[in-house]
Amino acid sequence: MTTKTLALTAIALPLALGLASCGTKDDAETALSGEPVAAVAAPEGQEWSEIAEMTDRNGYLVGNPDAPIKMIEYGSLTCPGCAAFSQQAIEPLMKDYVDTGKVSFEFRSFAIHGPIDLALTRLIDCGSPSQAVPLAEQIWANLPTLLQPVQQRSQQLDADLALPEDQRFVAFAETAGLLDFFAARGISRDQARTCLADAKRLSEIAEYSESYGTKDDIRGTPTFVINGTQLDGGSWESVEAALQRAGAR
Repeated sequence: MTTKTLALTAIALPLALGLASCGTKDDAETALSGEPVAAVAAPEGQEWSEIAEMTDRNGYLVGNPDAPIKMIEYGSLTCPGCAAFSQQAIEPLMKDYVDTGKVSFEFRSFAIHGPIDLALTRLIDCGSPSQAVPLAEQIWANLPTLLQPVQQRSQQLDADLALPEDQRFVAFAETAGLLDFFAARGISRDQARTCLADAKRLSEIAEYSESYGTKDDIRGTPTFVINGTQLDGGSWESVEAALQRAGAR
C-alpha cells in the first residue's frame, strides 16, 4: 500500500483507537479571564454568522476574523457528543456571541473515525467556506439516519476503498448514501463526485486531521479551545461560562 493510499484510507483510524468520546485538560478553563469586550458591527447588510473563511489549519472560521475571543471546536462529524453539543449550542453561540463580533468560531474536523469522517469532511469542504459549518450541523442533526447505511453496508464500503484512489471515495459515498444527502442540501451529485475524486485534497485533509492529535494534542471530540486555553468540559453550559469569563459579556 502506498503512502498516499494510507493517508486516504487509514490515517485517521489509529487516532480513533486512542481517543475517548471527550478529552480535555483538567482545570484549564480556570485560566480564562478578561475584561468585557466591545461589540463590533458586521459589514452592512450582513450578520457575522454569515461570513466565513478557511484558516491555515484547515478549519472553517465563522464570524469576525479579528474578534478578540477566538473559539475553536475540534469535532468529528460522526461523533454523537459533537451532535449533542451542536443541537444545544449552535443557535445561542451564533446569535449571542458570534453575531456580536466579540467571538469567532472555528470548526476543525478531526477525522477520528477514518474513511467516513474523511468523506464527510471533504463534502462539507466542497462548497464555499460559508456552507461548511451549516452542512456540519445538518450532518449532526441527522446522524443516526446518515450512519445507518454505513453500518449496514460495511462489506461493500471496504470493497469501495480498494478501488483506484480517484474512484474509491466517490464509490464509498455512493454506497453510503452521502451524495443524495448532500444533493438535498446544495452540493450537487456532480459537484460531490468531483470533490471526492480529488485524492490530493483528501490527503491534505487527512494530514491536517492527524496534526490535530500530534501537534495540537487533542485527545477526543468534542474539544474546545478559547484563546489558546483548552477547556475542561464539553457542555454548552461550560463553554458559555468560559466565553463570558474571557470577556464576552
